[in-house]
Amino acid sequence: VQLQASGGGLVQAGGSLRLSCAASGGTVSTYVMGWFRQAPGKEREFVAAISRSGSTVYADSVKGRFTISRDAAKNTVYLQMNSLKPEDTAVYYCAATKTRYYPSRNLYEYDYWGQGTQVTVSS
Repeated sequence: VQLQASGGGLVQAGGSLRLSCAASGGTVSTYVMGWFRQAPGKEREFVAAISRSGSTVYADSVKGRFTISRDAAKNTVYLQMNSLKPEDTAVYYCAATKTRYYPSRNLYEYDYWGQGTQVTVSS
């Protein structure tokens, strides 16, 4: 599967963005799909994931502010980000794996990655 992330940009603190991850060569509902982010000088970290059945998990730092969802008809996974904070600034990556059933927080369990989209939150 090939993944194309989009939707990043510059937003003020408290604002919202919706990231999209369009898949080709595979059906998103047959993969565990995840979002990760990497800030300058930091390691890539887990943000959110959705299982094949639709169950979701979130990093504590985004719980209640971010929502991961899936549109089977568009073969796309979304990350709705509300109440953005400057510490959310990072490059956001979508990822996929078929070797897991439950949503995984471990980036090493994902086999396919998109190219990343920059999110910058100004204070």
